[in-house]
This record gives sequence, C-alpha cells and structure tokens, in this order.
Amino acid sequence: MSKRAVLVVDMQNEYWPTGNLPLQGIEDAAANAARILAHARAKGDLVVNIRHEFPEGELFTPGSKGAEIHKTVEPQGDEPVITKNYANSFRETELKNLLETQGVEEVLVIGAMSHMCVDATTRAANDLGYKTTTIHDACATRDVEFNGATSPAAHVHATIMGALAFLYGDVISTEDFLRT
Repeated sequence: MSKRAVLVVDMQNEYWPTGNLPLQGIEDAAANAARILAHARAKGDLVVNIRHEFPEGELFTPGSKGAEIHKTVEPQGDEPVITKNYANSFRETELKNLLETQGVEEVLVIGAMSHMCVDATTRAANDLGYKTTTIHDACATRDVEFNGATSPAAHVHATIMGALAFLYGDVISTEDFLRT
C-alpha cells in the first residue's frame, strides 16, 4: 500500500465560470488534476476529496450546485470526502486521523484557491510532519485586491507557490509528478 495521499482541495463548481467565484485557469488546473488523479489511483495512492461549505452565506452553500465537487475530478468508488468550514483542511475535520489510519507519510496538494485553502492546507500538512508537495499547475486562483491595489491571479499564484517552495515542501508541475 502506498504511503502517499493526494489531497484534492475544493475543486468545486463554485470556482467554474458558472459559479459565484470563478477562478482564472480553473479548467486547465482541473484537467491537470484529472491526469494526476488517474496516475495516483493507478499507483494505489489514497485520494482524499475535500470540499468547502459555509453553513451561512451565498458561497459554498450546503446542498447547492456550487458546493458540489466538479465532474472533472469527482470522487471514485469509496474515496473519502472531507467537508470543511475553514481554509485549513485539517482544522476541525477527520483529515489527520484518516491519513494516520492509512499510514500516509507524504501528501500531494492540488486544488483551489492557491492563495487560500491550498496554501493553508499545504502549510498545515508540513507543520504536521508530512512530506508535502504542491503541484502548481493543478491549482488555480483569482485576482486579489487589497488597500486599493489589485494583484493579478498569475502574480498571486506565483507568490504563493514561491513561498511554499521556500519552506513548506516541494512545488512541482504535473509533468514532473507523472514521471514518478
């Protein structure tokens, strides 16, 4: 049994062009994620599907179409689905217990949004002692505005991936992963 898990973070309809919070490059990121999942499943890696819900509000509303995992990366068979209410996929969920029970030592993180839940989950996984890899071209984000300045999605993504690569594990491409 593999000691590696792929964490598919928030690849939900809300982030597609028909959702309430569309991300730049989500279709390409999802296509890469699908390739990663096919490879990981063939290798016997654990695939953990993580979905965000906000109990109140207009985004990721429980039971809504937007809160559903997108068909491109939908869970297969009895793959676990973890529902979370925070950016960090480990916070107040069964994720850590699930990984421990399965003997996981290494996690790969893919999904959305690069600057929020991917970032928080990757950092938490590293802090919990997992060998952590983020697959940069299987993640997507959006423009971020702060204090009157807008940072384009490509800059936001590059900044987060650079920060993760600096101290929180490896950051690689889909092609590099598929060579494993």
